[in-house]
Amino acid sequence: MYGEMVLFTGNANPALAKRIAERLGHPISSAKVGRFSDGETRVELHQNVRGRDVFLLQPTCAPVNDSLMELLIMAEACRRSSAGRVTAVMPYFGYARQDRKVAPRAPITARLVADLFQAVAIDRVLTMDLHAGQIQGFFNIPVDNLYAQPILYRFMKEELLAPDTIIVSPDAGGTERARSYAKRLHTGLAIIDKRRSGPNESEVLNIVGDVKGMRAIIIDDMIDTAGTLTKGGTAVAEAGAKVVIAVATHAVLSGPALSRLEESVFEKVVVTDSIPLQDSAKASPKIRTLSVASVFAEAIRSIHFNDSISRLFLDDED
Repeated sequence: MYGEMVLFTGNANPALAKRIAERLGHPISSAKVGRFSDGETRVELHQNVRGRDVFLLQPTCAPVNDSLMELLIMAEACRRSSAGRVTAVMPYFGYARQDRKVAPRAPITARLVADLFQAVAIDRVLTMDLHAGQIQGFFNIPVDNLYAQPILYRFMKEELLAPDTIIVSPDAGGTERARSYAKRLHTGLAIIDKRRSGPNESEVLNIVGDVKGMRAIIIDDMIDTAGTLTKGGTAVAEAGAKVVIAVATHAVLSGPALSRLEESVFEKVVVTDSIPLQDSAKASPKIRTLSVASVFAEAIRSIHFNDSISRLFLDDED
């Protein structure tokens, strides 16, 4: 057993960190995470961490490089201060999309981030809805990949589900995720068959499954520029769906994403607070945000007390 639990947070998502701390009934320890005049990240920890169980609450979301460096430098400070164990709590894992070599001379940034974490002696990683589950294999330390599914599933069951609901996967790669929701919600399943022409670009080719007259819910792991998602929503609507709703874990919402969602066919867009929304997105009547604080708080508590976290996942009978 490690010593007392200590929580620190950077500047990436302090609101979620506060909600997690409140769920835990444990304060966030004081730390200064800022910048030197030349832009270098400056970290000062104001809490003794010697022998203690430290959790760094920091998603690596935009500004991605700043968020990543804050996390790495906080971990370095903890290690040099003789922390007993350091766990990186990353509701959103940046650089995860480049998880394999898809072209000559292309990097595998997910592996690079894994190497950086191990270089600063982070002992464990706690994240949510990795872009590809196999990224866990890039690490030689424990990686707990939580899922937003229990929170999204319950919301969908209570507020979105109707007898004519159908779950839609935005591409072939998301079929397993969509099938899991369809199975638990006892709905049909459709798949958007598309071909990607470049980064953040895609061309919808066909809808596999009958969505005519249905209430279609498109399930994805993240919304970046929203180009792919909105094209998929349009295709589903043109195929006859009477209502189209989008549900995703990570609201990256970069570039023209918000304007695309506002102008889209979606009646509602449901996301989590794994990434903080800008004020303009918060004000959008289309966007509904659900908090993942309870899941992370329970996972942190379980890790600290060496308990199983399997209870945080939906079982096949849920």
